[in-house]
Amino acid sequence: MAPDSEQPAAGPDRGTVLGKVLTVLQAFRPDDDELSLAELGRRTGLAKGTLHRVAADLVAARLLDRDSGGYRLGGQLFELGMRASVERGLLEVAIPFMQDLYERTHETVHLGIREGGEVVYVGKIGGHRAAVAPSRVGGRMPLHCTAIGKALLAFAERDVLAGVVAAGLERKTPRTIVAPGLLRNELRRVAQAGVAFEHEESALGLVCVAAPIRDADELAVAAISVTGPVTRFRPEQHATAVRAAADGVTATLARRRHLVADR
Repeated sequence: MAPDSEQPAAGPDRGTVLGKVLTVLQAFRPDDDELSLAELGRRTGLAKGTLHRVAADLVAARLLDRDSGGYRLGGQLFELGMRASVERGLLEVAIPFMQDLYERTHETVHLGIREGGEVVYVGKIGGHRAAVAPSRVGGRMPLHCTAIGKALLAFAERDVLAGVVAAGLERKTPRTIVAPGLLRNELRRVAQAGVAFEHEESALGLVCVAAPIRDADELAVAAISVTGPVTRFRPEQHATAVRAAADGVTATLARRRHLVADR
């Protein structure tokens, strides 16, 4: 037996909860299908009671699956990996279009996706003139008060909007839309025009225009936007450019899907 199978490899700090979790997950090798609790203990060096608690938490989080024979890596890990892959591919395609929008406007350009009732920002381009926006890559904002969020909601399945309304529409500024009926009317306009606007609804002093990036079913997988200060930026003047950028990303992603399908 190889020496590295006798002792756990150097890795995460097992004195922390995260370190214990990573130690268990990294105990699985590429050719492993299933590991018993005893084998996990041998590979990780964790005490049996500790290992049992960590494994139980991982099963509850779907990061591990358990059956009578032992443990295997769970479906949630696959889903997370696929999402990371999709986001990398999306960003790779979107960046040239985002750069073009920045050159046209010299304002902040965002790329966002939906996660639950929030926008998650996965890309951002801004220069020295860029307005101070309450956003960062990896940051989140409610869907209902951002232009990107409205674009995502207007081209989402119906139950998504129902869930957002049921959770309550948080007021971020005096201009935030918090009445469900007004939000629905706004989203109908977005669906008809293919572009969404925000006028100081997530932060005072900022205005924004966004458009959806859609899949083969015309549902939004992401949205792209330009944000600027109300003192100088007129989002309506850039609606056509933002919509064209989003459509360009949509078309490029569709071509990639077709190429993969034809292989």
